[in-house]
Amino acid sequence: MDLSTLRKELEAELTTNILPFWMDRMVDEREGGFYGRVTGTDMLVPEAAKGAVLNARILWTFSAAYRLLRKEEYFVMATRAKRYLLDRFVDPVFGGVCWSVDYAGDPLEAKKQTYAIGFAIYGLSEYHRATGDAEALTAAIHLAVDIERHCYDLVWGGYREALTRSWQELADMRLSEKDANERKTMNTHLHILEPYTNLYRVCRDERLERQLRGLVELFVDKIVDPRTGHLGLFFSDDWTPRSNTISYGHDIEASWLLHEAALTLGDDALLRRVEPVVKRIAAAAAEGLNAEGGMMYERFPDSDITDADCHWWVQAENVVGHVNLYQHFADEEALRTALRGWAFIKRHLVDTARGEWHWSLRANGTVNTDDDKAGFWKCPYHNGRMCLELIGRMGQDKEG
Repeated sequence: MDLSTLRKELEAELTTNILPFWMDRMVDEREGGFYGRVTGTDMLVPEAAKGAVLNARILWTFSAAYRLLRKEEYFVMATRAKRYLLDRFVDPVFGGVCWSVDYAGDPLEAKKQTYAIGFAIYGLSEYHRATGDAEALTAAIHLAVDIERHCYDLVWGGYREALTRSWQELADMRLSEKDANERKTMNTHLHILEPYTNLYRVCRDERLERQLRGLVELFVDKIVDPRTGHLGLFFSDDWTPRSNTISYGHDIEASWLLHEAALTLGDDALLRRVEPVVKRIAAAAAEGLNAEGGMMYERFPDSDITDADCHWWVQAENVVGHVNLYQHFADEEALRTALRGWAFIKRHLVDTARGEWHWSLRANGTVNTDDDKAGFWKCPYHNGRMCLELIGRMGQDKEG
C-alpha cells in the first residue's frame, strides 16, 4: 500500500464509519448533549452518566474534522459539544470542570480531575482553531489558569492528579479503578502536554510557553526511564517512581505528542534534545508489537505477566507514532510498521456492520464485546485522531 491509498482509506474510515456512528447513534435529542454509553453489543443505555472526558473528546474530534474537511455537519456536532461542555461541565462557582453529570445533565461527581480539565482545554482550543470562536478560546484560557492556580506543584514541578470541587485535597485521586492512588501520573501529564500544545498554537502566551516547555523537560528528565526508554506511570510528589508497569500504548502516543510539543515551541535546541528521546521511546514501545502487527496493552515486569490484548486506542496510536517516525526521521521500517498496524485494525477492530471499532482483540484472538462501544473512555478521539492526523500530514489539510 502507498501513502495515497492509505490516506483514502483513512478518510473513508473517518467519514463513513467512525463519525457517522457518533452523529447517528450518540446525539441525545431529549436531554441534550450526547448519550453516555453504548455497550459492546451495541445496546444504547440512554440513562447512563455522561463524562467530561467523553464530551470533551467529542468536541475535539468534530472540531478537528471540521477544520480539516469543512463539512457543515461536523461544525454542528462540534458546536453542540462545545455548548454542552460549557453549560453542563464547567463549574461556574469554583472553576474547572466536574467529572460527570447524570443523563439529564445535572452534576453527579464534582471532583476536579486535572486530566478531564486538560481534555476540555484540548476540545475548546481546537474549536477555536477550527472556527475562530472567541468564547471557546476564553474558556480554554480560563481552564488553563485554573490548572496553574490550583494543580501546579511549585516545589517539585508538575501537576497534582485530582482535588475536590473546591480545590482541596482529595483522598482518592485515581483516574480509574485500575490506577494507583498517587498524586502524580504520567497519563495526566501527557494529557496536559497535549492541550497546552494545542492552546499554544492559538495563544502565544509567555507563561503558557514556559509551562509547556517545563512539561517537555519533565518527560525527558523525570517520566522517561533512562534505562529502558519506557514511561514511568505513577510518581510521588518528588517524582520518585511508584510503579514499573509498562504501557506500550502510552509509550508510542507520548513519542509523537512529545515531539509535537517541541516542534510547536519552535526551539531548535530543545528539539535537538527531544528528538533522540522520541526515537528511544518509540523503540521501547515496539517491544509490544505482536507477530501480526498489533500492539499489546501492558507488561508487568515484577510478575513477568503481559496483558497481550490489543486495545483499540493502542492500535490507533501505534499507527500515528510510527508515521511520525517515518515523516520526521525517514524511517522506512516505521512506515511498514504503521501500515501493518492499520491492516491489523481493519482485520480485527473495525465494525463494518454497526459502526465504530470494538474495544479490543483479546489475546486468544476473539473480539471483545464485553467492554463499551461508546462510553466514559470509549470515544471517537483516538481512532478519529489517527485518521485526522494522517490526513493532515499527507497534505489534505484544508485549513486556510
